[in-house]
Amino acid sequence: MSTRRASLTILLCLALSGPALAGTWQHESGTLTLEEPPKRIIALNWAATEALLLLGVTPVGVADLAGYAHWVGEPALPRSGIRNVGTRVAPSLEAIAELKPDLIVTSAEMAPAASLLKRIAPTYVVSVYQKGSQPFVEARDMLLVLGQMLEREDRARAILRDIEQTLARQRRRLQEAKVTDRSVALVSFLDDRHVRTYTRNGLFQSALDGLGLTNAWPHEGNFWGFSVVGLEAIAPLPDAHLVVLSPTPAGLSDTLSDSPFWTYLPAVRRNQVHQLGPVWPFGGVYQVKRLATRITDSLLAGGSNRVQ
Repeated sequence: MSTRRASLTILLCLALSGPALAGTWQHESGTLTLEEPPKRIIALNWAATEALLLLGVTPVGVADLAGYAHWVGEPALPRSGIRNVGTRVAPSLEAIAELKPDLIVTSAEMAPAASLLKRIAPTYVVSVYQKGSQPFVEARDMLLVLGQMLEREDRARAILRDIEQTLARQRRRLQEAKVTDRSVALVSFLDDRHVRTYTRNGLFQSALDGLGLTNAWPHEGNFWGFSVVGLEAIAPLPDAHLVVLSPTPAGLSDTLSDSPFWTYLPAVRRNQVHQLGPVWPFGGVYQVKRLATRITDSLLAGGSNRVQ
């Protein structure tokens, strides 16, 4: 048999033996090898859900399905064809198994259940939020790895280029208006006396950096990227614009109008309060793009002394 014919025979045998390996990936709980791109995927956290949707893949199952629609919103889930598989902290193994997934994406919070999940389907463990992590970097890497697994790496890279271009475009808008020197305190209201302030080690810092804005809050927070403080803690930030994320507690506007803690704040006195639509603080790369656009629009539109 000639060398050329032998080579052709080997290639034919390999082709008939089954699909080539899609690849092998290291993750937080070991090694994952896939023989072909997965088609039935379950996401047990919302950052992973977001990444799959950005890649054009609809998961067959999602943890806290209704919560994603309420708190995250974009990228949007289809209205049908997806099953809820329990909560993010306690998913239903039975519901997961019934869907016959060929890939489960989870994070370190579910580490105790990882061995059980692996019995159901190949499991990829990746945590965007953990001590010492850089959330945007972790979310970016997760998107790229999922892109590789799904043979959509070009799409993943295009998404990242779009985010980079969006940040540059919004920064130019602020520069043209001469407002890139502003510092902002970015908060979510928990009640009329307490806020969650987003810190420099969180996901949202990537949006502020990309826009050329300074995070007025000087301290690091927990590994989720926030600290819970009283309104009075914002008062020592005299030059900061106060950027408030929706949703806010019911009746907050009326309560704050009578609150000395609120009316004393320098940003309130200067009408430099900016309220944004919802942006999920604990998501993936898309939330950085969304926040950057909303902050820019709001700063250019001007502020007020109220929240709704």
